[in-house]
Amino acid sequence: MTDNYPSTGLRRLITGSVMAAALMNSLDMTIANVALPHMQGSVSASTDQITWVLTSYIVAAAIMTPLTGWLAGQFGRKRLMLISIIGFTIASGLCGIATSLGELVGFRLMQGIFGAALIPMSQAILLDINPPENHGPAMSVWGMGVILGPIIGPALGGYLTENLSWRWVFYINLPVGILAWAGLFLFLNESRDEQRSRFDFFGFGMLALGIGCLQIMLDRGQQLDWFSSREIMIEAAASVLFFYLFVVHTITAERPFINPALFKDRNFVAGSVLGFFIGVMIFSVLALLPPLLEGLMGYPVVLTGLVTAPRGIGTMVAMVLVGKLITRFDTRLLILTGLGLVAFSTYAMSGFSLQMDEWPVIWTGFIQGLGTGLVFVPLSAISFTTLDPKLRNEGTAMFTLIRNVGSAIGISTLQAMTIRNGAVVHSRLVEDVRPDNPLVRQYMPSLDFSSLESLTRANEQITGQAMMVAYIDAFYALFIIILLVAPLLLLMRPPRKDAGGPSEPVHMD
Repeated sequence: MTDNYPSTGLRRLITGSVMAAALMNSLDMTIANVALPHMQGSVSASTDQITWVLTSYIVAAAIMTPLTGWLAGQFGRKRLMLISIIGFTIASGLCGIATSLGELVGFRLMQGIFGAALIPMSQAILLDINPPENHGPAMSVWGMGVILGPIIGPALGGYLTENLSWRWVFYINLPVGILAWAGLFLFLNESRDEQRSRFDFFGFGMLALGIGCLQIMLDRGQQLDWFSSREIMIEAAASVLFFYLFVVHTITAERPFINPALFKDRNFVAGSVLGFFIGVMIFSVLALLPPLLEGLMGYPVVLTGLVTAPRGIGTMVAMVLVGKLITRFDTRLLILTGLGLVAFSTYAMSGFSLQMDEWPVIWTGFIQGLGTGLVFVPLSAISFTTLDPKLRNEGTAMFTLIRNVGSAIGISTLQAMTIRNGAVVHSRLVEDVRPDNPLVRQYMPSLDFSSLESLTRANEQITGQAMMVAYIDAFYALFIIILLVAPLLLLMRPPRKDAGGPSEPVHMD
């Protein structure tokens, strides 16, 4: 080891501080999920509105991620990390004291904006402070830390919500953020690129505005009855306009925000589309399960966190195994196996019922986590193996952006579909609840049509059954989506045996 690298003791201190920041960020991707029903009551939000707490964070992080490399070059990696940590920590505290839905969503947007740099910059710092022969162990530590957050998030969020309040899922970031900031401030040296690069702010702005308008339309569409609302029509038109300007600018500009050459690579395009739908599947399921378990089945929040945690354990197991399997098997075969496991789990979830115990949730979650783990790393590898190394930085940013946009769109779309479908099923079930229907007398003998209390209890049962049907339909829709996108693997070329895959680490943050 040369003198350019910190001593072993100093590296450990920097690594601990960096991983605290990365863990804080990755933890917030899942820790709030199980607390959504409790937040909903505190801020007087509807079921579709409370999902804005998830989508606002994801969209903000997705939009800001491509900026992190440029910001690091302009202001220095240490300064960017310190600003990001303190901003994320303050935003977390503000989320905890929020008293309305607007405040909570706004502060979650702040979290996403400041947190976008934490994962990619933590990886870059660990690579910088370790000599090349230690990059493997360093990336193992980084990967395990990033994976650990989503694994412990549901269980920790459930424990904090049950024993303290939902506000503590945000307050927990405060001590972690302070320690991470202090460690990096004291022990990390500043680093900055020698040449400051230009940034295409117009292209970035058009893309950000297009994504923002699309997400607002999806979030508010159910509440405003979609295209019968003038607001939704304006947001849809604005989204189309901004995306059009972004595409035209990308094609015609000398140095656009996204290099058009990226989309000439077949593997990258097919991998990005698959990544989009993997994002749809993962985060929409995570958003649907807590309301189902807590709202329909009466699970306490701690139990909800525990029964959803095996999903993260399955992902961790798969990512440990895939490192050994990826050199022995065709990458496409691993991805196909992972998609098969995900498809099987979503099909099994379409058989959920209000009478089941927690075991189906546990084993389907574990299988689904196993499948997504088998997809993530091989998909990253095959998507970049044929891409020009000069395009790799832009490629990873775009790849992450597309997957995160898929996550946000998936949450909004599946949530809206579930609520609307629940209302439709409810209306159909109510049509047959009549005094002259013999089945009503057979299965609901205690129903008294002259008693308001009896009718209210019956309506609660019908509403629960209708929503369960809606959740089942949503899971089955995800199963169909996976079957439809799996053939994209046929468009991908396997990495050449003499190529050895990507020459440098590629990540999917």
